[in-house]
Formats: sequence, C-alpha cells, structure tokens
Amino acid sequence: MAFLDNSGDIILDAVLTDAGRQRLAKGDGSFKIVKFALGDDEINYELYDKNDARGSAFYDLEILQSPVFEAFTNNTATMKSKLVTIARNDILYMPVLLLNSDASTGALGISTTSPVTGTIPLAADSTTAKDLPLAEFYDASTATGEAVVIDQGLNTDSIGPSNTIAADLFEDSYSIQLDNRLLSLTDGDGNNVDISFIDDDNIALYNVSNPSSMIAPIKAGTTSPIAGPRGSRLKMGFRSSTDVLTSTYLFTRLGGEVTITDPYYYIDTNVRITGLTTGYRIDLPLRILRKQ
Repeated sequence: MAFLDNSGDIILDAVLTDAGRQRLAKGDGSFKIVKFALGDDEINYELYDKNDARGSAFYDLEILQSPVFEAFTNNTATMKSKLVTIARNDILYMPVLLLNSDASTGALGISTTSPVTGTIPLAADSTTAKDLPLAEFYDASTATGEAVVIDQGLNTDSIGPSNTIAADLFEDSYSIQLDNRLLSLTDGDGNNVDISFIDDDNIALYNVSNPSSMIAPIKAGTTSPIAGPRGSRLKMGFRSSTDVLTSTYLFTRLGGEVTITDPYYYIDTNVRITGLTTGYRIDLPLRILRKQ
C-alpha cells in the first residue's frame, strides 16, 4: 500500500480496475463510464477540531492534509468505505448490517468451538458432513437451508425497534462476493443464484434485489441483533464447487490441516456482503472442512 502526499495541492489519482481495463482493451467503443463511487477509507474524522484557536478555516485542516491511498486496480480491496449521497439533513443514525446467529433463524453464527473458532464452518462433501464432530456446521455439499442470515437496520437504543425505518435507508439490494473456485451462492432454499460477474481474481459477484426469496423486511417481534428500527433480512447458502466437492487439490494448495478427532483439510475464505443502497459492507470468515 502506498500513500500520496496531500499536504499541498489536492490530488486526484484515478485508475481503472482490472475489469475496467479488460473492457477498455476490447477497443470496440463499448467501454463507457456510467457510474463511479467515492470512498473515505483514509479519513479519520476525529481529527476535526472545532476548538482550533485559529478559527473555523482550520477546523478540518488536518483532515484535508491527510495522505491518501495511491490508486490501485484490485477491485476486491478498494474503497471499503463508500460514500453515499442522501438529500435529507435530519439523519442521526446510519444503517448497519449484522450477522443474525439466533437459532430460530436456522442460520449459523461465528463459531466459538476450537479449531473453527472465529469462522462459520462448512462441510465440503457428504462424508465430511456425516463424520464432522461439530455441533453446528453447514453442509455445502447439499446446500440445503440457510448458512448465513444478515439483518439490516439502525443499531441504536435511542430509537425503539417498533419504529419504521425510513424508506431511503431500507436496503433492498445487495452485492455478494465469493471465491468462485471454492463456493457458489444459493438462496437459502438450495436454489442456485445467477452470477453477475467473475473478475480476473476468480471472485464471483452476485447482485440480488427485492423482490427475491433472499430478501424480506424483518417482521415485527422477530429476534434480531438490530437494536433499533429494522430494515431488511438477507438469507443465503453456499454450495461446494466441483473441485472442493471431489478433490483435495485446492485444500493442499490453498489451505492447511487440522485435527478434530480425525484429521481434516481446511480452506479459509470470506463472503463479502454490501448493501447497494447505503454502501455498508460486512465480511464474514468461512472455514471449509474436508475429511482426509
């Protein structure tokens, strides 16, 4: 990671992602920029000093002079904190996404059981699912049921959950990213979800929007980690890729070994969920297990 000195003139450093360069390289005139995003990953807003004795012109000087990241082309790592534009000026709280690990949802939480602590464990094949000595895991060989449930809303005690979330803060579209070599996405009922795009790093992008069996408003009285007004609930499952289901090649190349009574191969990966209305993003760690 490199930084650009922003202590003097304001710098604009822009590059195309790998996907953008591929489309530009076609040379057929089809490459047109119709959307762009802005982010503030570098900014520490605690540097704003309204008590600066030099006056209001200096309150945000340190922020404006913060070094900024040098632009780079990896579209899976750029702009973790995207900026959004909302016309209203009466918003006190922005929505977040939280993992719902309540047993009544039928989905998994982050495991606290060694040696899968801090991850959501997935069984790669039917043999692993049959013999895995863990109380909770997801069978990615059949992809039945929900592996992950995400709740969206205002996570504050200052506004009760019985209040309705504003329409422009309700998340009705999501982007989900997975390593396409390892897993594919299902809707939580075992049905495959169509891939929107696969980038040059083999990261599959899935865009899902309401109406969809994956997205629904959180019903009143439903248990949720969201403390305040609730928005939408997103549910999803995962299916093992052919390589993960039938071979140990990727496990020996990308993963490691662990003993859970018997020896198991494992691969650690992430699923990234981004709300397309608010830009809020959450990354969840997955551990794929396969019995040796």
